[in-house]
Amino acid sequence: MLDVIAPLVISNTTKIVLVSLDGLGGLPRPETGLSELETAKLPNLSQLATESACGLIRHVAPGITPGSGPGHLGLFGYDPLQYQVGRGVLEALGIEFELRAGDVAARGNFCTVDGTGRITDRRAGRIATELNLRLTERLRRIKLPGVEVFVESGKDYRFVLVLRAKGKSGGLSARLSETDPQQLGKPPLPVRALEPRAKATAALVNRFVAEAKRVLADAAPANMILLRGFDQLPKLPRFPEVFGLRSAAIAAYPMYRGLARLVGMEILKTGSTFDDELATLREHWAASDFFFLHYKDTDKAGEDGNFDAKVQALERLDRAIPEIRALGPDVLIVSGDHATPSILSGHGWQPVPVIIWSRYCGADGVTAFTERACSAGSLGVIPSQHLMPLVMANALRLTKFGA
Repeated sequence: MLDVIAPLVISNTTKIVLVSLDGLGGLPRPETGLSELETAKLPNLSQLATESACGLIRHVAPGITPGSGPGHLGLFGYDPLQYQVGRGVLEALGIEFELRAGDVAARGNFCTVDGTGRITDRRAGRIATELNLRLTERLRRIKLPGVEVFVESGKDYRFVLVLRAKGKSGGLSARLSETDPQQLGKPPLPVRALEPRAKATAALVNRFVAEAKRVLADAAPANMILLRGFDQLPKLPRFPEVFGLRSAAIAAYPMYRGLARLVGMEILKTGSTFDDELATLREHWAASDFFFLHYKDTDKAGEDGNFDAKVQALERLDRAIPEIRALGPDVLIVSGDHATPSILSGHGWQPVPVIIWSRYCGADGVTAFTERACSAGSLGVIPSQHLMPLVMANALRLTKFGA
């Protein structure tokens, strides 16, 4: 799709805002038969929906549950099956760690295990970043033969592990299984090599995990680690060059900054709240054509299985819509990178709602921003990588295809 779009791009002065509600989609609460979106009071999003083209986005394929990486790459126009990037690389780029070719990066969670070594909390009670900083100092003391070990703190319970081969010690492989079983009541998994040349790297990571268990033994609730998303630095087509857009990303969480940096967007410094992100958007409004604005609270509540908190997060976002519209974007998109239904306490495979507003969108009669309402919209169910061509068309930034 990118090679089709790039030759069609034309210059214009129109401005685009993509608001990504992380974990947007949900499922009905059994007691009411209503999803989080259907329960929330969303007057501003409902009004926007009445003026917009609406539909649902499928991020990967039917029945496939997307991670945040492929979910957002799809929103940016990249086929997530063609461009696969591990979470470790995204987290590392998001904290501005200078990854080198050949480095192996992994996303780490501090977690809680009981006396039998079984996981009781995959996020260690969402420990404060200040405690995270102290615990990563402990992990930095771990030494492994033949590699440099970098452990960098992230936000809350997250950290990044990077292994870098020394001298002629041989190359590393990121073809490794994850230690996170994605379930409570099970112990962390040993890392397995997914190709023969990864056996040495797998042994190194398992040694690191064993040492981490030892140095964190007295640090409950953060007395163990989970590692996932092993990868090495890839090369992707640059978003500003493909779409001809001066593009900027505003995200409080490192991983989403990493995604944007990977595709070549400018990363605007912002604070830790969505109000900070809105202030950053206002401050830099004149400088860019395209803004990626990330909202995390919906996903956090969904993963915690807290239906009411997700409803409240949606209502907080709704109150920000008038402020975004007051800036005068020519195209405004509201969608998400995946569903995080509260009743699943995790990501879901369900398509998520999308609305595209512009003067030229062709409003379709949908009157609410919900899963069921948007399923009747004119966009239908579209693959995520088809969103950006629609956005560019609504921004009058594409010429016709063919004679």
